[in-house]
Amino acid sequence: MNSFMDIVEEIKSIVSNDFASKKIFDKDVADILGITQMNFATMKKRNKIPFGELLDFCAARSISINWMLYGQSPESLVEATNKFYMVKYFSDINASAGGGSENECEEIEELEIPEQFVLMLGGEKELKNIEAINVSGDSMEPTFSYNDIVFINRAKTDLQRGGVFTIRTEAGLFIKRVQKRIDGKIDIISDNKVYSTQTLNPEEIDVVGRVVSRFGDVD
Repeated sequence: MNSFMDIVEEIKSIVSNDFASKKIFDKDVADILGITQMNFATMKKRNKIPFGELLDFCAARSISINWMLYGQSPESLVEATNKFYMVKYFSDINASAGGGSENECEEIEELEIPEQFVLMLGGEKELKNIEAINVSGDSMEPTFSYNDIVFINRAKTDLQRGGVFTIRTEAGLFIKRVQKRIDGKIDIISDNKVYSTQTLNPEEIDVVGRVVSRFGDVD
């Protein structure tokens, strides 16, 4: 996958005609993507790709996200267009890796994913169970960061083996590492050690589904 700066340079090349002969700076790319310069600088430092904003940019310019992420030439995508799959993407829902978040409106879009990424989601047979949402907050860093798009398998709700799940509590919608204790209670764990572990009773948790991937594997 291309690095953050590879993608920034590609965006500069794509929009160069809009700037005539003027030099395009990183702050211009941040403005184009709708990202604050502070967040842009953080993403650059951590090599974190702003998938949501990048998807919007590609859609507006009729550019394949696969080209941007994997550096494939337009010619190579002619055949690849027959090997793309779609999953449900709730673009207005944010599961918090922090304080809890969920919008009331659930606008469903379709997110295009390449064939090689389907395997990371469990194979074609699992796509009917897969939904994509956004991440906000920093309590699951470095596993997840603000603006990541995560893929949830709604058919996988068994907490017995633990793992990373999207859960709903009275405080909101969360992405957390979940572990079932011997006494039957559930530990809600943040990968960012700045945040403390919470312990809840099973009836206080609604398991939405297991987080199976973002644009990469999930431990």
